[in-house]
Parts: sequence; structure tokens; C-alpha cells
Amino acid sequence: MKPHRIATIVAFAAMLGLGVSPAWGVSKEMVQLQTQVQQLQEQMTAMQRSFDERMGVMNSLVQQSTDATNKAAAAINTLQTTLQKQQTDASGRSDQLSGQIQALNDSIDELKVRLTQVAKQLQDLQSTQQTQAAALAQQQQQQQALAQAPPPDVLYNNAVRDYTSGNNDLATQEFSDYIKFYPNTDLAGNAYFYLGEMQYKQGNYQQAAQSYDQVLQNFPSGNKAASAELKKGFALIELGKQDDGVSELRHLIQRYPHSPEALQARDRLRKLGVPTSVRRQG
Repeated sequence: MKPHRIATIVAFAAMLGLGVSPAWGVSKEMVQLQTQVQQLQEQMTAMQRSFDERMGVMNSLVQQSTDATNKAAAAINTLQTTLQKQQTDASGRSDQLSGQIQALNDSIDELKVRLTQVAKQLQDLQSTQQTQAAALAQQQQQQQALAQAPPPDVLYNNAVRDYTSGNNDLATQEFSDYIKFYPNTDLAGNAYFYLGEMQYKQGNYQQAAQSYDQVLQNFPSGNKAASAELKKGFALIELGKQDDGVSELRHLIQRYPHSPEALQARDRLRKLGVPTSVRRQG
């Protein structure tokens, strides 16, 4: 039964009790009614006490829940603040770490470039050392061969003697040895010339022209220069290079106009039916 209904019944019973005249006496029904009212009041008091107790418990629970919620909210706020700080610190550390990694990569790239340069320098140095070693070895071989070679005048005279005697193979070897051992002497030009002479007689006009050209290029003032140019012109004509051969003979006549070689050049040009000099057109 709800408290407000109980209060209504009690109030009604009290009104009945007030409205009955004492003169009539208390009937049995009235006594029972009063007893029931008394019991209802006691029940209402007990229910009110129980309600108050329950409300107290509920308020305590609500208060505890509120306190727990507030504590949880505070803990969450603290946790969020801590997480934000950690994220900020982590971001800063990440940026710092990224910068350090980038700097390290740049250093590695620079080191690679330097290593490449060093490797190139070492390769160049090794190549230079190999070239120098090869040149030194060749020089040593030449010195050893030169030490074993006959003196230049003896070697040259032997070659000329064999050439005059018709021992072309032996003379070719001796003139070649002279050029090999003594390439910078004046007689080396003569050796080239005699090699060209033997090659020309054998019909090897290409090699003969090259030997004569060695005289003209390396010993232009030697005593075989005029003869070498004459025979080079003859060799070129024999090779079918008449224009080049004619040019050589004309140059010889212009350079050595009163030499015996110039007379031979004029005679050869006359036989070819070409003038000894280029006519200028007026």
C-alpha cells in the first residue's frame, strides 16, 4: 500500500473518532477500527523508516558512484595529458631522429663520392705505375741489348758491307738492329734509306715508301734526304699514285734544283709527259 493512501485512511479514521459523541460510548467496531488505524500508522512508520534507510543507501551509492566517476574522469584526463605529452615528445624525437638519419645519409653519400675519387686515383696511379714499370722494363731490355750490341760504327759498317755484297737478308737485320739500338744518330737516317732501297729492289714499294718517309720526317737535313725523296716519288708512281709521286719529284726539284737527284727527277717527269713544275694560270 502506498504511503499517501495510508495517510488518507488515517485522516478519515481520525475524523470519525472526532465526530462520535462520547456519550454514545465506544462500540466494538470503533475499537477495531482504531486498532486497524494504529496498525496502519505503525506500518506507515515502518515503511517510512525503511524508505529513509533505502534512500540513505541509494544516496550513499550515488555519492560513491559520483566520487568514482570523478576519480575516473580525473584519471582519464591525467592519462590523456600524459599521452599527449608522450606523443609530443615522440614527435620531437622522431623529427630529431629523421634529421640525424638524413645527415647520416648525406655523410654516406659524400663518403661514397670520396671513395669513388680515391678508387679512381688509385686506378690512375696503378695504371701510371704499370706504364712506368713497362717503360722501365723496356728501357732495361734496351740497355741490356745495347750492352750486348756491337758499337754503332762497327754495326753500321758491317751492314753497309753486307748491303754492298748483296747479302740483303743479313744487311736488313743489321740496319734494323742499328735503328733499334741507335735510333737518334745521324746514321740511323742512312739505315732507313738502305732498308728502303732493299725493299724497293724487292718490289715492296709500300714499305719502301714508308722507309724513305722516315728519312724525310726524322732526318730532313741528313745526307740521304734528297735521295730518299727521289726514291719515295718513284715508289709512289710504281704504286699507281702518280699524282703523289709527281708532287714529291717536283718538291725535290724545287728544294734541290742543282742536285743529281733533281736531274733524275726531271728525266722521270719528262718520260711521264708531265711538266717539272705547276704552271700558274695568268
